[in-house]
Amino acid sequence: MNNPKILLVNDDETAARYIRERLILNYGYVVLFELSLNAALDSFKRDSFDVVIVKYNMQDADSNEFLKSLKEHDADCIIIAIVEKIDSLGMKELSQLGVYDFIAQPVNFEKLFFLIQRGLELKTLMFDNRKLSQGLKEQNQSLQKQNTLLARRIEESTKNLSRLYEDLRNTYMRTIKSLAQAIDARDHYTHSHSENVANIAEVIAKEMGLSVKEIELVRDACALHDLGKIGIEDKILSKPSKLDPEEWEYIKKHPEIGAKILEPLTFLNDVIDLVRQHHEHYDGSGYPDGRKGEEILLGARIILLADAYEAMTSARAYRKVPLTKEAAVEEIKKYSGTQFDPLVVEVFLRVIDKL
Repeated sequence: MNNPKILLVNDDETAARYIRERLILNYGYVVLFELSLNAALDSFKRDSFDVVIVKYNMQDADSNEFLKSLKEHDADCIIIAIVEKIDSLGMKELSQLGVYDFIAQPVNFEKLFFLIQRGLELKTLMFDNRKLSQGLKEQNQSLQKQNTLLARRIEESTKNLSRLYEDLRNTYMRTIKSLAQAIDARDHYTHSHSENVANIAEVIAKEMGLSVKEIELVRDACALHDLGKIGIEDKILSKPSKLDPEEWEYIKKHPEIGAKILEPLTFLNDVIDLVRQHHEHYDGSGYPDGRKGEEILLGARIILLADAYEAMTSARAYRKVPLTKEAAVEEIKKYSGTQFDPLVVEVFLRVIDKL
């Protein structure tokens, strides 16, 4: 630290001048002295000093309040107190007021110089530490701002990706559903079949207390449940007479074919399982895997009944006159526990008048 500035406060003008001259001549310090605490405080606030050497218990003002005011104005200022005698109680009190160290009268200049030098070193350390802390604080604030900005960008990117994913998913779903509707439209008897099955299945699913997400999965699976018929020839789909065993085996492949068509679309995994299982029978006599009971997903058991009821109550190439509602209900009851889940049948019978 070049040319340290010292404020000397002493109401004994002769002693003050002597101490000032010794500090200037022997050690090269810049020294200003004041004879009163009030004048010294004004000088301290007006100018900056590295060290304050003050005679404690001067008569013109409260020395304790003076020391407090110095620390309030500059928390890092180095204060050396000149006291009549050094005692532990007085030293503790002054330390609490922010005094760095003490020197007894008469002043030993070698000791005073040592205290000044050590105090200046401490002040330098405190200044460097404060500067470092401020730098770290500013860097931390800068990092926080960057983190906030990065978090916002990540959030925006995530939202954009979510929108893109949802748009892509919706595009795939529209395309596939359009394809499924085109399959229904190949035969004027099955026009809107998938939509009708979805409406019936939704009523049953709601009555069974399925969640909104589960109901939506059932509706999507209904829309796509006959997708596998895309590879089946029209002459088989529209055959007015009973299918022969070979043709029937061909028809039975459509759940598996539909699932394979949808397999690359991983976001449809839950729907794919329902499509594959929608012809599994409660007693294990269904296809393609021969599942039974609780091995079959509940959604698939619902779709099976809704599909059968819609088919029975609609005209088909092999049956120009559809079954009446009452006759179809009797068929459903007849095959409860074999083809159909009894619980799904029970719920279906409760909502039949809503269909």
